[in-house]
This record gives sequence, structure tokens and C-alpha cells, in this order.
Amino acid sequence: MGLSDEEYSLICNFLGRKPNYVETGVFSVMWSEHCSYKNSKPLLRRFPTSGPRVLMGPGEGAGIVDIGDQQAVVFKIESHNHPSAIEPYQGAATGVGGIIRDIFSMGARPIAVLNSLRFGKLDNDRVKYLFEHVVSGIAGYGNCTGIPTVGGEVMFDESYEGNPLVNAMCVGLIGHDRIQKGEAKGAGNPVFYVGPATGRDGIHGATFASEELTAESEAKRPAVQVGDPFMEKLVLEACLELINSGIVLGIQDMGAAGLTCSSAEMASKGGGGMELNLDEVPQREEGMTPYEMMLSESQERMLFVVEPQHEEQAKAVFERWGLICAKVGRVTDDGRLKLIHHGEIVGDMPVRALVDECPVYYKPSQVPAYYTASAGIDTTRYPEVTDLNAALEQVLASPTVASKEWVYAQYDYMVRTNTAVRPGSDAAVITIRGTRKALAMTTDCNGRYVYLDPEVGGRIAVCEAARNVVCSGAEPLAITDNLNFGSPEKPEIFWQLERAVDGMAEACRELNTPVIGGNVSLYNENAKGAIYPTPVVGMVGLVHDTDHITTQGFKNEGDIIFLLGETKAELGGSEFQYVIHRVTEGRPPELDLNVEKQLQSAVLSAIQQGWVASAHDLSEGGIAVALAESCISGGLGARVRFSSGLRPDHLLFSESQSRILLSSSPEHAEKLMRHLEESQVPYQRAGIVTGTALQIQVQGKPVVDQPVERLTAVWKDAIPCLMN
Repeated sequence: MGLSDEEYSLICNFLGRKPNYVETGVFSVMWSEHCSYKNSKPLLRRFPTSGPRVLMGPGEGAGIVDIGDQQAVVFKIESHNHPSAIEPYQGAATGVGGIIRDIFSMGARPIAVLNSLRFGKLDNDRVKYLFEHVVSGIAGYGNCTGIPTVGGEVMFDESYEGNPLVNAMCVGLIGHDRIQKGEAKGAGNPVFYVGPATGRDGIHGATFASEELTAESEAKRPAVQVGDPFMEKLVLEACLELINSGIVLGIQDMGAAGLTCSSAEMASKGGGGMELNLDEVPQREEGMTPYEMMLSESQERMLFVVEPQHEEQAKAVFERWGLICAKVGRVTDDGRLKLIHHGEIVGDMPVRALVDECPVYYKPSQVPAYYTASAGIDTTRYPEVTDLNAALEQVLASPTVASKEWVYAQYDYMVRTNTAVRPGSDAAVITIRGTRKALAMTTDCNGRYVYLDPEVGGRIAVCEAARNVVCSGAEPLAITDNLNFGSPEKPEIFWQLERAVDGMAEACRELNTPVIGGNVSLYNENAKGAIYPTPVVGMVGLVHDTDHITTQGFKNEGDIIFLLGETKAELGGSEFQYVIHRVTEGRPPELDLNVEKQLQSAVLSAIQQGWVASAHDLSEGGIAVALAESCISGGLGARVRFSSGLRPDHLLFSESQSRILLSSSPEHAEKLMRHLEESQVPYQRAGIVTGTALQIQVQGKPVVDQPVERLTAVWKDAIPCLMN
């Protein structure tokens, strides 16, 4: 069941006897990494989690951040990696369903879904199958719930073959007076189960997610849950109606470990206990045992507590929505989780032992040999690439850089009609009805950077997310993180995890973007070893006035193009290095947090002053790709000149950090330049927006001259061609 001998002995000590089969199962899922974070908890404490806007941080279903006017934004990211590797459609679909429930269990209405996906190379048939069905699962579930899937990212690398990453993020809106907690308080208060009947799907899903994938993992297909998005929609609306009536004392979804985790955690947060009568649990299949009922991860189920006088009112709400609502237990004050079946006690465990006293491990850490070897490699030594027109096409056609329209065309991203910036820009933007405000949201991480230097890569992940939000006209508020790593039993992997957390924490402190919640997914490995360490950052920012919403596309011929920040020959972990030179080695780009903060502050201020026509973060593919994307998005060309001592291929494809591409109308350009000088942000007046071609000169010599129509075709057709 995933328990070590030492853990089993500890359970015996807590109980004063040997646990029975049901109790062993309950402890095994509650003490799994997926539920307890026993291998990562010491590191998670290093994150900054508080701030003037934070209303609720880690520990609840999702974090909550104030956005003014008695409104708040609720958001969280979760992984469904292992299930998606085995059963990609249902694995991805139920990942979306679970994160939506986390949001509405807080009392918030979900307004957007994002995802962060990683796959192997698209020339592999199994990878194509996983990619196709994961995207289809996300679309199939999200579209049916009426919540727009507005953005995210997809990256491809051999490191993820056999172990794709499927991280889903949901964002919701809530009034300050509607915030709920997942706690069971008030001895004698009834505990209700709502949603579809319990089946045998997903049993030990939490344990499955806490072990490495192997050749035998395919046999664990029954551990993958099966979702019903139409049921989710009913449960969502009914729960929000009940919450808005003001009678709910506590509510939590039955996610990982199902009824076990929701009951134990609610009892723990309420400071008491809970007694469950398993005879009252609605069952989809005959002859289900207490073990199966407690560990099932059947989807779309919630647990809530009300006072006795509100029982009939609660039942009436769910009856109106055509949903099962069953009283399955009561809150107690003895601090124990008691399970009763056919009149007998089949489980009696201390709540604290289940939730709060799981052993926590600080694993041994060791610098990997590859890190030392790779750090000394000179990434400027590669032969010079002189045909930069061809190189730009190759990088634009890389699936990681290419248009993701094949993905987001399957998503309904305009449902609810609040989507102001659609998928494909630096960040998605959702307007808030009845106000001048909007929310910008994004997910970001480059696993290659984190592999080459976890601390620097962790810093970059946070800063790039913030840069994307700023380029959309928003003030970065906070982050939710999904730490996707290999097995912590390996000292080299724990070293990666520790260093990445330190880098992320440092960046969060510097940018004033606290971590308000998240998820840890370990044991992501395949036959060749661990995936690249991938700490995905989900960030939300506040657009104070919808007039400030900014996109990456060039707007008007004659606008002036500016490149902000310094470009160095930094190719380690770059897309150019991977696509053209077919390696990932060296050092990732350096990042100075003071420089980053100055840049973001200056750009956001310029946008709010109305001096910026377009803004685009420089990331994968460097200057060349950023220029191409701004041309493609705007349907316009650009003529730019750079005078630099760098080799042209290094200049165009370096991925130096803290750089942003801006365009400004001639009437505002002087004000913008003066502002950048006063803000001490280095910049170059690089060129102008033109009609139909991207033309780049370096040291007076033309190096790129491409019709935008041609670049658009290369960029847009890359993924469809590979998939067909």
C-alpha cells in the first residue's frame, strides 16, 4: 500500500494496536506524498506566503487574494501527471474537474481554466497519442462546464517521454463575505455527501500518484478516475447556491483519497472529529466494502457541514438540481475519525495522526555529476550559423515555439464573453463585469533552465510569469506553483527540488508575489530517468483599468520599436541550442532580480501612462522569435537594426533574461524614452513597424528578410503538420 515498515510501526504506536485493513488503507493514502507532502514540506516552508493582499494562503482548497472593492481572486494549480500517462483523456479531464471543484469549494465562481503541458518529441507515435488525447480531455471537460480555457503553455522534449506533465489551473472570483473553509465544526452537526454515487474507480489514485511509472503502471488503469462534466456543472451551481444562502459551515471536494481525505482534513481544520456511517454512502456498484468506499476517487463529489436546523433547506437545493444529497455522518469533538459499517466500527483513528503527524522526511541531497560537467561548457563555441532566415524558420517551426492554435482551437475560450485577450498572447486577460478591472493570468516554466541550474531556473520561472503579466498591462499579485520533479529518494533529484524552491522563493520575495498555494508532483520518471525538473508557476495579475490591456502584436505602421534590457551570448538551455545544435548544455541565462524588478516597474508604468502600443516578453527563441511573433500577431512587418559586438546568431537567438519588446506611436516615443532613462532601464531604439516583411540588420548587414506571410505559415502549420 506504499507504507514503509517504519511508518507502519508508527501507525501501530498511534493506535496502540495493529491497524485493520481499512485503517491501513486510510493511513496509506493520507500518508502518501500526494496527500501529505512528507518529502517536500520542509522545503515548502521556505516560500513567502503572506502579503497585504493575501486573504488566504496555503492550507485550504485554494489561495485567495484581494483585488479591491470587496472582491477577491481565487486560484490554484494541480497536477494529473500519472493518470494522464496511463489514460490521457480521462486523466486530463478529471484533472480539470478536480481543480474547478477546489475553486468553487471556496465559494468562488470559476471564471477561467489554464493548463501547462509537457510531452516528449512529436515524432513519436505514443507522444502524439498522449498529446491528442490530453488536449481532447481538457477540451471535453472544460467546454461542457461553461468555463473558458483561456491559456497556458505546451513544451516538447525527450525528457518527458513516457511521463507527460498535465498541470491544470483554475481562477475564480469571490466576494469577501462569501469565503468558505473546508472545516467541520460544531459537535453534532450533520455531515452531507453530495454528487454522484461512489464507484470503484480511482481507488488508490493518491498512492499511484506517489510512485514512479513503470512497465506495470498500465495495469493500474482502474486507478484513473472517470469524469462527468455535466454532473460537475450541476454540482457547481448547486453548491454555489447553497453557499450563497449562508448556511454552509464547511465544504470540501472529494479529490485525492476521496472520502478519506475530505473527512479527515475537514475534521482536522475544525479541531474535532467525525463519525461516518458508510451504510449511508450512495453506492454505484453492489457489494462495495468500507475500504473501497473510503478510498474511491469517483469524481464530482463534495462533503459539507450545516447546522441541524438547515438540513431540509440544504436537501431542497440539491433536489432542485437533481442531485443525490445524503447525510453520511456527524461532527464529533473527540478528535477521531470513526467509520461505521453494518452497525460495527470498522475504523477508529486519531485525526491528528492522519493529517498532522505524518512523518516528514528531509532527504539527503547531492550535486549531480551532470551539473558540474555542464556548467563548464562554453555555449558560444558552436560553429556560426550564417543562414539566419533558415534558422528563424527552424526555430519558429519547433513545436515548443510554434503556434498552439491546434490546441486552443479545441477549447471554448470565449464562453461567458469576458475573455479580453485570447490564447496566444503573453497572458490571457479576463474582464470583471461591472468594473473597469481585469485579471491577467499565465503559466510558465522552462524545464531546461531548471535542469541546467535549478536555482536560476526557479528564479526565471517566477520572473517570466510576472513579465508576461506586466506585458498584458497587469500588476503581478501572487503565484500558485506546481513542483514537478523525479523521485526524491535520489539525492540528485532532491538537490534539484531544494535549489529550485530556493530560487523561486527568492524571486517571489523580490517581486512581492507570495505563494498562496499549489501542488507537488514527485516520482515523475521514465525508463531513461527523471523528467527535467519543472516547477510550473501560475500567476495572476490585476489590470486596474481595462484601457491598460496590452497585447504583443504590432499595431500601426510607423510605430517605433524598442528593445529593453541587455542581450548577452547566453545560449544554455535555449530553443536555438536545442533545435539547431541538438543539445541542452551549459549554463542557463543569468538573472538579476533588481534589474528585473526595475524593468517590470518601468514597463507597467509606461503602459498605464498610455505610451505603449504593444509589449512582448522575450523568452524561447530570443529577439528573432519575439519580433516574428509581434509581426505575426499584428499582421504587420518590422524593420530593425542592431549594432552589437555579438555574433549575429548569438544576438538573435540568445535568451538573456529581463528583456521586453515594446512598440510606441511616434507621438509617445519621446515620453517613453525619457521615462526609461529616468527608470534606469537600458534600451535600444531598434526600428519601426512596417508593412509586410520582417527585416533585421546587424552591424549594417541584412541577416533576416522574410515576408510575414511566410513566417506565419511556418509558425501556424508546424504542429498540424506533425499531428497529421
